[in-house]
Amino acid sequence: MAAADFWNNQEKAREAVAQLKALKALTRPLADVVKAADDLPAMLELAAGDEEFAGEVRTEIERLEHALDDLELKGLLNGPHDALGAIVSIYARDGGTDAHDWAEMMLRMYTQWSQKNGYDVTLIERQDNEEAGINSATIAIRGPMAYGYLKGETGIHRLVRISPFNSEGKRQTSFAAVDVSPEVSDDIDIQVDWDKDVREETMRAGGAGGQHVNKTESAIRLVHLSTGIEVKCQNERSQHQNRAMARKLLISRLVRREEERREAESAARYKTQAKVGFGSQIRNYFLHPSQRVKDSRTGYLEHNFHNVLDGNLQGFFDSYLKWRVKGELAGAVGDEE
Repeated sequence: MAAADFWNNQEKAREAVAQLKALKALTRPLADVVKAADDLPAMLELAAGDEEFAGEVRTEIERLEHALDDLELKGLLNGPHDALGAIVSIYARDGGTDAHDWAEMMLRMYTQWSQKNGYDVTLIERQDNEEAGINSATIAIRGPMAYGYLKGETGIHRLVRISPFNSEGKRQTSFAAVDVSPEVSDDIDIQVDWDKDVREETMRAGGAGGQHVNKTESAIRLVHLSTGIEVKCQNERSQHQNRAMARKLLISRLVRREEERREAESAARYKTQAKVGFGSQIRNYFLHPSQRVKDSRTGYLEHNFHNVLDGNLQGFFDSYLKWRVKGELAGAVGDEE
């Protein structure tokens, strides 16, 4: 980074800065724990004759235990793409207007989590619904281990509440789908023949405002013919920029598909199957008859619905990481037996 020409290639420079942040997110807390542990013997010796200071030592030990737990969880983020940024797409599914409103609530939830944890959020694509909420949206979340934390969010999220769009005040169940892919660099080893493997469509960008919105065919949709994967980008100012971003999104989806294939092979070998993908209902959010949010894979439960929707998701992320490792270890032991 000290090189004079470091910022000549801004894309590569940003990748280097992101890599540095990811490394520091591990090395800084590790160095703090090691230093604090080295100081403990002297602190314990002083605490032997000072009850007030002994209380401070107990507080420090609890802090160290919490820091160690956090480091152990970060140590589980060891997948090939876990340190990268995340491309998060949210789609309204069954449930009518409530589903569109629910999709927008989830967009806010992930944005709130990102901002609270110091991640950068960039809106890539958003399609508003005519009545309320959104049809779909895609955001890029950039920061240390963003994909590692968020990849377990892929799947169906179910909301149960009294519908604000129903004049009779009836309970409504609605669904939103989340798809998370790693934000990969341009030099990733995925070969795509853009002329033969991909169908490109241009259209006018939808949405309110903007000099070019609804005036020129700047929006781009790409369809990968062999897999059926479809991406769309309309938020950039030009067709060229939208095409570049759409290609990056498509590559990210193909990378995640390959990662899921490897995980499925591993799960089959260990005789377990991770519940991921659009066909799985991974989490239930209840506002009626009582407030609670429960992950159907890990069993992790939060009773404060609004706290979760305000972006306090770390408990779900941590429980998912532990659940995945526990399943892999149990499968490996069974395979050896």
